[in-house]
Amino acid sequence: MLFNSFAFLGLCLITLFLYYLPLFSRAQVKLLIIASMLFYAYDQPALVVLLLLSAGINTGVSYWVLFGNATSKKALATLGVGLNLAILAFFKYSPLFARTFLPSGNDIGRFLLTIPLPIGISFFTFEGISLTIDLYKNKAFSQREGEGLTFTKHAERTLFFISFFPHLVAGPILKAHDFLPQISRKYFRNIEWEAAFKCLVVGYFLKMVVADNLKDFTLLLDFPYHQYYSSLTLLTMLFGYSIQIFADFAGYSAIALGLGKLFGYTLQENFNFPYISTSFKEFWKRWHISLSTFLLEYLYIPLGGNRKGRARTYLHLILTMFLGGLWHGAAWSYAIWGLCHGLALALEKLAGYDRPSQSTAIQLVRGLLVFIFVTLAWLLFKLPNFADVISFVRSVAKNSGALSTTRINSSILVYSLPVVIYHLYYVVRPRAAWRPVVRLEYIGYGLLLFLILVNSGNPGSFIYFQF
Repeated sequence: MLFNSFAFLGLCLITLFLYYLPLFSRAQVKLLIIASMLFYAYDQPALVVLLLLSAGINTGVSYWVLFGNATSKKALATLGVGLNLAILAFFKYSPLFARTFLPSGNDIGRFLLTIPLPIGISFFTFEGISLTIDLYKNKAFSQREGEGLTFTKHAERTLFFISFFPHLVAGPILKAHDFLPQISRKYFRNIEWEAAFKCLVVGYFLKMVVADNLKDFTLLLDFPYHQYYSSLTLLTMLFGYSIQIFADFAGYSAIALGLGKLFGYTLQENFNFPYISTSFKEFWKRWHISLSTFLLEYLYIPLGGNRKGRARTYLHLILTMFLGGLWHGAAWSYAIWGLCHGLALALEKLAGYDRPSQSTAIQLVRGLLVFIFVTLAWLLFKLPNFADVISFVRSVAKNSGALSTTRINSSILVYSLPVVIYHLYYVVRPRAAWRPVVRLEYIGYGLLLFLILVNSGNPGSFIYFQF
């Protein structure tokens, strides 16, 4: 169910109306669970069983981790992490395994290729891992809260944590120690209306006006279309895709944050103007923050982080990003994308460029280089087939003399401009000279709302739904 569909609007309004009625004040969590099941079942009804199975496994394992025998807690936590990874591997990576390691026509391979990819599985399995590890480390709630926790109550809280519909299919990835302490009765009078409104307007604008319009041009990056366009147009399309993927995913995340606020929950900020980054380290502190902090907290640090010497630090960086890339999709191109970012982080750290420079000119050059690298790497997202990537590069190399398509180039630049202004405004906003403009922000939000109504593109699925 798309956030910009009438079905979702109806589900959200009905749920919000019932949620704050005194009649349902003691059943708010149950009401949100029901809404979340309806939301998830809208496109893939049968796969609700998998979501419930994941929640059931994580409920049982995490409860025994919390209250079981102290000597078996580590084994149980390891089992919980292993089961979550097994579910993720079976449903997400079986087709990749079949294509890579099994001969064509093999019966097992044919079966593995038919396994469906449930929407959001990468997100809710990571949240199951977070729940198990956080309870093992006694980070999710206080000892007093734990003492009064029944298995039934824990099952309800776990299902709610995993399935809460604003974040269910594309994040932000929730961590148990951040979300579980927020579960309590919510009141209509406490809604952060202004913050929710801003998140929703910006989110829907980025998705419906920027991303949904750009997708009609960036689809020409696919094979065989890219063979027929000039080098300049192809590079402009790739720039447009870089803007599109930001607008699409940051838009989804902003909508999720706004919806969370309407129901009284604070979700983690997922984007913080990443395209102003002047280092790869900074980029990953600003892009998909919930994933980068998850990888830091549950993978990089447990591997040893930077505590085991410089060589191991670089290895941990590269391995973490390689696995983070593979998390994104069942194709080796995603792993190579992660490996490229891991190598960039390691080389940057080795050269000492992960620290900011005092020179504005050097910062600008670094920022441009980071953006170019990130944009070129997005080609592995857009074209997961390596043969298509090679074909695109060849087209860029040999089509330099072809005529550029002015309509495509100008349209991409026009729809990319709001994201450029969005980042520039973030840079200049704190300066004293811009304070009068800041006071007129509400006019800007009104303009965004107007453009949503009159200039939205054809609705399309969010890019991160495939992950």
